[in-house]
Amino acid sequence: MTQSANASVYEVQHTLLRQPFQWHPKVSDVVGESSNITVCRNSVQGRQLIVDERGYICYHEGLTSGGCCSAQLGVSRYNCSTCKNNGCCYVYEHCISCCLEPQKKPILQRILQEARDNKEKLLVSVSDPFELCLAKCRTSSKSVQHENSYRDPSAKYCYGEDPPELQLVAT
Repeated sequence: MTQSANASVYEVQHTLLRQPFQWHPKVSDVVGESSNITVCRNSVQGRQLIVDERGYICYHEGLTSGGCCSAQLGVSRYNCSTCKNNGCCYVYEHCISCCLEPQKKPILQRILQEARDNKEKLLVSVSDPFELCLAKCRTSSKSVQHENSYRDPSAKYCYGEDPPELQLVAT
């Protein structure tokens, strides 16, 4: 093993695996329009939709100055409307929102444990459910077949333990 490989293994075993993971949100569930401005992390990248770290989905214009989805603009929370039973979703923001649902905690705990056991740097370096859901919902190598096509082109954003179901494409 090279010196850099040894350093990488050491980093995973002694730094990342000991990183504290916070299950409780750092921000309030309620964002009012009062002088107390709550700051949220959000998914940033969506063309139309954004999901904040509390699991709320909104359009860009529905973001408060602190980056949270405004409760006054009819946002939805823990939206799984485009997600299948296997945890794969048609919409990236729905994947994150659904993943953040409190009932998904046992799934996320198993994913974290498996990541620790397999020393997966990306997943063991996250510090809370929002970061874990962001990482899981990005398309991954588990979402593709033959390195050039999605296993399920419509539901490619997955937070679950299993890869998307393989869809046969008619040619």
